[in-house]
Amino acid sequence: MEFPIHAACQCGQVTYKLFAAPKMVLACHCKECQTLATAPFSVTALVSADDIEISGEMQEWERMAESGNRNRAKFCTGCGNRVLHFNPDDAHLLKLKLKPTDRKYDALFTPTAHVWTSEKVSWFELPEGVKSFPKQP
Repeated sequence: MEFPIHAACQCGQVTYKLFAAPKMVLACHCKECQTLATAPFSVTALVSADDIEISGEMQEWERMAESGNRNRAKFCTGCGNRVLHFNPDDAHLLKLKLKPTDRKYDALFTPTAHVWTSEKVSWFELPEGVKSFPKQP
């Protein structure tokens, strides 16, 4: 895999360069992520803040997670695409939401685990051989 990887939001106003592979990729089935993704789950790539360069204007909002951690979200001011989440008390690890659409990066962003499966929609079948956790591990 050659780095950096380039990606952009839907309108192209926010872009990033990723200089290293994600540390982990999770599919989260919690109700918050279902709402965020308007889908059965949200895919999150955990990346080091040192491994990514983001450009463009973003807005942010914050909520408390069930764990008690603060969860701050950044999104494009133009198209509204969610770009990333992070805990402002531990900002070295970013939860990247915006994935490259180029199919050559599919394997890099394939979930290695499914979390919050206790809240997953009934009709979605978890893939065989992939770790799953009823809540946050």
